[in-house]
Amino acid sequence: MWKYFLAVVMLFGVILAGCSNGGLSGAKPPSAFVKIGDEKYDTDLGTYCWKGTCVDTAGRVERLEGTEPIIVKAGEAISFEMDYNPKPNKIHLVQFHNNEEKKITVSDNSFTVPTEAGIYYYSYGVWWMDEKEEHLSHGDAFYGFVIEVK
Repeated sequence: MWKYFLAVVMLFGVILAGCSNGGLSGAKPPSAFVKIGDEKYDTDLGTYCWKGTCVDTAGRVERLEGTEPIIVKAGEAISFEMDYNPKPNKIHLVQFHNNEEKKITVSDNSFTVPTEAGIYYYSYGVWWMDEKEEHLSHGDAFYGFVIEVK
């Protein structure tokens, strides 16, 4: 009887440990995409913390230098997609242009590109925050992409 109880306790303990990652799966954070019109583009995975492993990469703009920019029209909408559940529940978008950093508002998972021509670098940060504990993150990831407004 004691062995049965111990086996149940051990099994329950494994289940509890498995839940501590907030339901996240995979060795790395999921891929994120930007969608412009009907076209879908990859983003570059940078710094992240996922299932107990944290990886730090080069600076956001430096990491993307030499990347072919996505050509967009002035004022065009860009949306974010991620084929993964659960979806992140906190996001942050930063734009880098002419050595200036600017926080960009994302509404309904999309934003509008600038109207001024030029090359713009973006850092799209996402977090999988705990539903009950306000400051507990189960994972985070930062994705980068470059656009050229024509």
